Amino acid sequence: MQRYSSALFLSVVFALQANAQTCGANAQSTIATDRPQITNSSVVVPCGSLQFENGFQETGNGGQRSYDLPETSVRLGIANKTEFRFTVPDYFYNDDTGSGFANGFGDLVLGFKQQLGPAHGFDVSLIPSVSLPTGANAISSHGYDAALQLPWSRSLSKNWTAAGQFAVMWPTESGRHDLTGQASVYFDRQLTAPWDAYVEYSGAFSERGGPQHTIDFGTAYKPTPHQQLDFHCNFGLSAATPGHSIGIGYSVRLQAFRSRGAQSAAAAHAVTP
Repeated sequence: MQRYSSALFLSVVFALQANAQTCGANAQSTIATDRPQITNSSVVVPCGSLQFENGFQETGNGGQRSYDLPETSVRLGIANKTEFRFTVPDYFYNDDTGSGFANGFGDLVLGFKQQLGPAHGFDVSLIPSVSLPTGANAISSHGYDAALQLPWSRSLSKNWTAAGQFAVMWPTESGRHDLTGQASVYFDRQLTAPWDAYVEYSGAFSERGGPQHTIDFGTAYKPTPHQQLDFHCNFGLSAATPGHSIGIGYSVRLQAFRSRGAQSAAAAHAVTP
């Protein structure tokens, strides 16, 4: 894992150096988030932009309720088609710890996203990541868990978009890595310029344990081009999946840095009538 961390650090440094002249050129583009869908976004945040995606979720299963927050994902655009990303440890609260469920923080996740598209009308990205066992004793997996995700999307018309994701993960279960495959697909409808809604299916299949089938519904509203409010609810369609989850979220994108060339272009644009 030290080699993985070193390689991740070096990729960040090289990407920053190679793209120093163009960071900030796309600062005015509309925010694109990984939430609230299960499927990740197929595009990266613009170079030089820092994006925070946050949420709160309630999950119910067999009479047991749990809550988690802040669901914070931090994404930093370090090149035109590359972003560094990490997931802040989530806090999990269970309303009945006597049944064997615990309260505490989860694990930290580090990764990056490389955008491969657009190609033939598709946006495609590759997301390698690894979770580090930083969480509470009863919450952490106590392992270094790798994952590889491949989200995609394609515009079907002015108001309709199809998207999905293929993924393979190695979560630690009882001290052993459990190879798990995942696939999802959703259809998104643009209701108005800042408001859209979607329906999504996701399936996860592990070496040990039953399949997890989920149907997900949600909506997102952008009060400004760089902010998003969202809501979602999903329902388990198989015995191994929690009964339901309901969540809300808020995301915002800031400009962290820009190159001199991009600064000059932005200044010229600002004074152009």
